[in-house]
Amino acid sequence: MKVVNPATERVIKNIKIDDHLSIELKYQLAVQAQQKIVRTDIAKRLETVAHFEALLLKQETRLANLLTSEMGKPINQAIGEIRGARSRIAYFLENSERVLAEEVVLDDGHFREVIAHEPLGVIANISAWNYPYLIGVNVFVPALIAGNAVLYKPSEYTTLTGLEFQKLWAQSGLEPGLFQTVTGRGEVGKILLELPLDGYYFTGSPVTGKFIYEQVAKKMVPCQMELGGKDPMYITANNHNLRQVANSAVEGVYYNNGQSCCAVERIYVHQDVYHDFINLFVKEVKQMKMGDPINEEVFIGPLARKEQMAYLQAQVDDAVANGGKVLSGGKAETRKGYYFQPTVIINASHDMKIMTEESFGPIIGIQMVKDDQEAIELMKDSTYGLAASVFSDDQAQALKIMDQMKTGTVYWNCSDRISPRLPWSGRKQSGIGVTLSETGIRAFTLPKAYHMRSKI
Repeated sequence: MKVVNPATERVIKNIKIDDHLSIELKYQLAVQAQQKIVRTDIAKRLETVAHFEALLLKQETRLANLLTSEMGKPINQAIGEIRGARSRIAYFLENSERVLAEEVVLDDGHFREVIAHEPLGVIANISAWNYPYLIGVNVFVPALIAGNAVLYKPSEYTTLTGLEFQKLWAQSGLEPGLFQTVTGRGEVGKILLELPLDGYYFTGSPVTGKFIYEQVAKKMVPCQMELGGKDPMYITANNHNLRQVANSAVEGVYYNNGQSCCAVERIYVHQDVYHDFINLFVKEVKQMKMGDPINEEVFIGPLARKEQMAYLQAQVDDAVANGGKVLSGGKAETRKGYYFQPTVIINASHDMKIMTEESFGPIIGIQMVKDDQEAIELMKDSTYGLAASVFSDDQAQALKIMDQMKTGTVYWNCSDRISPRLPWSGRKQSGIGVTLSETGIRAFTLPKAYHMRSKI
């Protein structure tokens, strides 16, 4: 399998992919390793995770450059991702022992009732390419802390980073076999579905997520899906600093080239501020620097996947055909690499794919609304339910709107933000299950209830 630099289209490395035999061997090693450590003290596992976090700090520059080379993330954003991953690990280190401890819920001298949190066993972590560090540590760090073994399949677009994870865990002193990288494309992921694993954790497209969910349903094991989003943003009439709102919106749309499940993918603007917002927004977009992602001044690099350029172009063409007007961008760059211009389309409506289907790229549709109620109805008009944001000087107004969103996350005066202290989850076609927060730590365990009577 060839690993290609999306900025230059040059082959970085050829990778040997796994097959049935190699994956079965890795599974058997994982089973043996998990059985060996399952009864060990959690303090030892936390110590290993702390070593892993220290290595991320020590090797930050090298790891960031590798990530930039294989998926095109601008270097400053790659560094920011690694640092964000370290902050999430710090949360897990600080809270996991308490969250996973046995809970005595009754002890009256006659009956003692206890809840224990046992590891699942061996899990599959089928991960995504857009944030391999952040998405990865959400799953494999709490999974390992809880006493599980992990078969980690990185996306084919970030295989080199996935292989680095395995090296870093080995350097951290992790029990051999507990974390193993499985390399390849979709057909390799299908092999993992055939194994008698104890849990499946997937991040990616709704189409693939549904397939995995259906395939493993008969196993009756935990199966978490973090899927897509079509996250709306609403700009109310109550915004005194519209320039700052526009700045925030630009970052929410275009950070990581829009290749984020929680990126802002559609914007609704109250008619009273629509034109002013558009002018400020477009001005900010045209100031963004596109180019070689290794350049520290670059904000927009190449797309990670070549095929996405045709998909984005089709969305732009569909919007124009249905009355949309392109104010910026609208096409691929004529240069080496998978570059698509940051695109702004106004006069948008739900007759356009850009407002209803996930884009996952540096394009945005902006629609005028007459009042809050129209905005609410349009924001809710989606098969996705990941996140939604409201910008307003009036907190009560914002909360009234946020309370009506059928999404796992809502934002007031911010967007595209994830905290390790809060659960990250989707509704509807955005997935099922939770990562992060105390709930996300326990997502890699099964509860066991102990009923103990002291005397008969």
